[in-house]
Amino acid sequence: MTPFSYRCTDCQRTYPRTAVRYLCPECGKGYRPGIPLVGVLEAVFDYAAIRREFDRERPDWNLFCAVEPEFHPPLPVGNTPLARADRLGAGLGVASLWIKNDGLNPSGSLKDRASFLVVAEARRLGIDLVVAASTGNAASALAAVCASTGTRALIFVPEKAPKAKLVQMVLYGAQVVPIQGTYDDAFALSLEYTAQRGGLNRNTAYHPLTIEGKKTAGLEIWAQLGYQVPEAIFVSVGDGVILGGVHKAFVDLQRAGLIDRLPRLIGVQAESSDAIHRYVQTGVYSDAVNPTTRADSISVTCPSNAHGARRAIQESRGLTLTVTDAEILEAQAQMAGQSGIFTEPAGAAALAGLVKLQAGPDRLVGSGPVVILATGHGLKDVEAPLSRISIPPAVPPVLDSLTL
Repeated sequence: MTPFSYRCTDCQRTYPRTAVRYLCPECGKGYRPGIPLVGVLEAVFDYAAIRREFDRERPDWNLFCAVEPEFHPPLPVGNTPLARADRLGAGLGVASLWIKNDGLNPSGSLKDRASFLVVAEARRLGIDLVVAASTGNAASALAAVCASTGTRALIFVPEKAPKAKLVQMVLYGAQVVPIQGTYDDAFALSLEYTAQRGGLNRNTAYHPLTIEGKKTAGLEIWAQLGYQVPEAIFVSVGDGVILGGVHKAFVDLQRAGLIDRLPRLIGVQAESSDAIHRYVQTGVYSDAVNPTTRADSISVTCPSNAHGARRAIQESRGLTLTVTDAEILEAQAQMAGQSGIFTEPAGAAALAGLVKLQAGPDRLVGSGPVVILATGHGLKDVEAPLSRISIPPAVPPVLDSLTL
């Protein structure tokens, strides 16, 4: 790894690595649960050193990593496939369409990347308890990574989290506490717990290494495209941290002089969970009123990284849009049927956004690569697609009974 410091994304103060853990000590004073995070820290590396040392023939990704390799958990996270989706792309008028299938991470979601790095940091600090709030995927990810290291995981989840994700957490050995309330309620309680009872808090964006972990998806996209910057990346958006992490990947590459432009980031939200979309559109933040959606992983009243997500969209010359649950489930079936990749509803929202964009005046018309980030495996939530499909009835094992 290269030396790094933390910089506040609001006031631009810089801090040594050892001086801070969560938010900027100055800007963070104004934070309270129930509003978007302020004083979010970003890791700033020695970019000149990265440019000197990075070799595309033998890339050392630890140059971009904020925790020393000796503390990394043994569970292999990342390096997920980037698959061409020519059949899907042809129907949408996209000449070079790709799907980054992060549902093939160990626990089945992109959230493994953030949990991997936070658990590595806990090991570096000698802390044996990591605490998180989650709608499911981040919790499953944390439980899996902790299981590989013997670190304790304490997880607060909304009581309506999908059963498949709850089963994962429990089987991995985490201590799971369902909360009678929303994700935002679980988030606030987890902050209170670590403030008063200890442990390392993994909450998304609150711990800056969650963004650093998620940026690895962006670094991989660049490498897997032959060190080419895509024209656009479609990202499903809930709390805005995956969007911020992908953006950080390409910002780091640009700061190191390895690329000369950023990809356009297209943030896609569920119609009912649209706080970031409205913030980008109007410049005025307000919570989502009733963020009920089949895409549970992007259901958030108060997105923790709303400010960072808006900056990412603006700096990348991107845009946001919203899609309905019906459009999400249709896109889930479309991706599965035309690419062979089964993603959960939250991952399918990114494709639903591309479908919607291509049907309007702002459609993509270039020939450069376009990437859909499929953030979680479809088996995480089979109840969602079952709401719109039916399983064929059984027939006798006699050829004459078939009408095919």
